Amino acid sequence: MSTSGTGPGVTEEKGRVLGLDYGSRTVGVAVCDPMRLSVRELEIIRRKEETHLRATYRRIEELIGEYSVRELVLGLPLNMDGSMGERAEKTLSFRDELLRRLHVEVHLMDERLTTVEAEEAMAMSGVRRKDYKKKVDAVAAAIILQDWLEQHGDD
Repeated sequence: MSTSGTGPGVTEEKGRVLGLDYGSRTVGVAVCDPMRLSVRELEIIRRKEETHLRATYRRIEELIGEYSVRELVLGLPLNMDGSMGERAEKTLSFRDELLRRLHVEVHLMDERLTTVEAEEAMAMSGVRRKDYKKKVDAVAAAIILQDWLEQHGDD
């Protein structure tokens, strides 16, 4: 339930945000609840070729509609020294195309070490190592989104 105003018991819905972990052949996807209190992994969008993105954009558009998403958070894979490498440049191009096609705000979030963090989280939750590849991108997307929400919770 969404109410406006101030005072005890009044909550304001901020809207869902979709988190994306863009890779060379996959995009991990996570979503938060409308109050932006919890995050969950949704899926991994796979493609055969790095440059074949039409179906990826279409699926993200479907998810935006299905979950009434207001904003996107896209992980930006900076080098450990904070510089931009080839993967970061490709991610910026992906962001530019998302903006052009979907007309939704796209925030960038430093994603250094999120894959390592995702693997550690899966190990702690009992996921077998051989199953990591099936889940790691979605878990990384959830970490990217959670980190962004923690940094922008009052926005």
